[in-house]
Amino acid sequence: MLYDNHGREINYVRIAVTDRCNLRCFYCMPEEGIQYMPKKDLLTFEEIERLVTLLAAMGISKVRFTGGEPFVRKDFMELVNSISAIQGIDSLHLTTNGVLTGPYVQQLKQAGVKSVNLSLDTLDRERFKIITRRDEFDNVMDTLNLLLKENIEVKINAVVMEGKNTDDILALVDFTKDKPVSVRFIEEMPFNGEGSHYPILNWTHKKIIDHIQGAYPNMVKIKDEPHSTSYNYSIPGHLGNIGVIAAFSRTFCGTCNRIRITAQGTLKTCLYDDGVLSIRDLMRSQASDTQIKETLSKAFRNRAKDGFEAERARRSGAGVSESMSTIGG
Repeated sequence: MLYDNHGREINYVRIAVTDRCNLRCFYCMPEEGIQYMPKKDLLTFEEIERLVTLLAAMGISKVRFTGGEPFVRKDFMELVNSISAIQGIDSLHLTTNGVLTGPYVQQLKQAGVKSVNLSLDTLDRERFKIITRRDEFDNVMDTLNLLLKENIEVKINAVVMEGKNTDDILALVDFTKDKPVSVRFIEEMPFNGEGSHYPILNWTHKKIIDHIQGAYPNMVKIKDEPHSTSYNYSIPGHLGNIGVIAAFSRTFCGTCNRIRITAQGTLKTCLYDDGVLSIRDLMRSQASDTQIKETLSKAFRNRAKDGFEAERARRSGAGVSESMSTIGG
């Protein structure tokens, strides 16, 4: 088992396979998009496979693929299949916007993908167009239905944005009545390529919970899984459940079990740091497996206590503002 310098187990890696995305969500990037990295700067599939093999030997057992949008990268399913075969990786997951995912749902099932986090901030087609700046609502809903048909666990990620989709919160809660999905409401973070959209975050996790409880007074707190980032609730009579993630308030750092690898191969031991190690450069300098594992171990032993400490330690000296598409969620 792998532990950091604060005694927290590390068994989960999130890997961004690309910084490119086919949507332009308000909370993720500017309308004009971001400057994408050249392909040569991205980790190759062979490098990702080597890295995951080493991490599995160190104690990592859970892998989540993110982006950008993973299915924008050509032959992404080849990577999924190769990672699923690595000894020690027993939990494979995916985060996607669902636009391109539908044709691959059966392949995801065959590859052993246990759950899919689907980004869906509204159930209203017109608001979807405004938030994502694209008209892809029907494709996303088709993907959702295909995932449920294949009995793949689905978690809907809905970022709560003041003035954008707060009217959708209760509609998304009601969606869990007849659908066996978990809807997770996420505090908006400043990872959008621009910085904070508001002088103060009004829609905190506490306000979101109070808002839902006002409409569903019989909402019941349920036990959170180990390392859960969300506070989870059920509503009697609903097939699904809901969760609220304090992503900006950062109340879950004490049990964080995850590390992140950006598309260009940068290790982030906290979402709020600006990268602690270039694994890509280490690999391309012909470092041995032993050298890579020793370097990773050193980074894990110097991990920030929480997101606030990680943000203060950023080399730029400025607050976070890069796009979530760049850092991989």
